[in-house]
Amino acid sequence: MVSNVGNSTNILWHDCPIQKRDRQQLLQQRGCVVWLTGLSGSGKSTLACALSRSLHARGKLTYILDGDNVRHGLNRDLSFRAEDRSENIRRIGEVAKLFADAGLICITSLISPYQKDRDACRALVPEGDFIEVFIDVPLHVCEARDPKGLYKLARAGKIKGFTGIDDPYEPPSSCEIVLQQQQGNGFKSPCEMAEIVISYLEEKGYLRA
Repeated sequence: MVSNVGNSTNILWHDCPIQKRDRQQLLQQRGCVVWLTGLSGSGKSTLACALSRSLHARGKLTYILDGDNVRHGLNRDLSFRAEDRSENIRRIGEVAKLFADAGLICITSLISPYQKDRDACRALVPEGDFIEVFIDVPLHVCEARDPKGLYKLARAGKIKGFTGIDDPYEPPSSCEIVLQQQQGNGFKSPCEMAEIVISYLEEKGYLRA
């Protein structure tokens, strides 16, 4: 039966006898999406690399979809307007879905400021396979770090629609993991935070087939 999806007409889904469970058995892990979200400067990309490195050392196959990296290619046609940011997240969610279906542990690292966009990506994968990780770092800490100098430019009015300054960030309402980085509680290292995520993955059975 052919179908129409969006603007695509007369298309047919072709199934393959090799399914997700077969790929997972080969890799000895379960495919999932680890979605890192938080303000610019919260440490998402650093954590993504630390997590990937730690899982690689355990013999687990991962792939990182970093927001800036994806904008160098697949999403180079998108701006930072609200509608384009939503499309950016939608595309990354679709790619992450494919990686998870391939049996990989897909780690996404992007601000993804809007709850509805994150929820839409969650809905793309089977229940339980979307692990939302909120890196909860206060705005003033992120702004003090300002690794790319973007907060300074936003405060000077040279960047419009910058998350946390003149565009909102909507914290997750019910995420799987919160990594709280507060000055009163001390700051965990990227490796320490990675181990928290890995413990969750182990507990939920994602590190075995």
